[in-house]
Amino acid sequence: MNKKNNFFYFLLFFFIFNSKKIDAISLEKGEKIFQINCSVCHENGNNIIIPEKNLKKETLETNGMNSITSISYQVTNGKNGMPAFGGRLKESDIEEVANYILFETERNFEK
Repeated sequence: MNKKNNFFYFLLFFFIFNSKKIDAISLEKGEKIFQINCSVCHENGNNIIIPEKNLKKETLETNGMNSITSISYQVTNGKNGMPAFGGRLKESDIEEVANYILFETERNFEK
């Protein structure tokens, strides 16, 4: 291997290793934001206002809400009984929450 290849593999390893670290930190931050702002209505992925509009995987898929973009839009703008958080949370915080929600849907919000 030459020096260019070694450097390339070093960078590849570095980014893969650090992206997993960032993902864990991102999920942790998203969980904290969720607990503070969302869990009142969405404890364990449920919805106390409109039960059929919960955060479970099947429901999100059925309603076309199973992406970072769609969840972020909903959190930012609100709809029906859900308030808009666009003025309360930073865009990056909203994305953290969306990532956390999608992660939890895979686990069915079970700890």
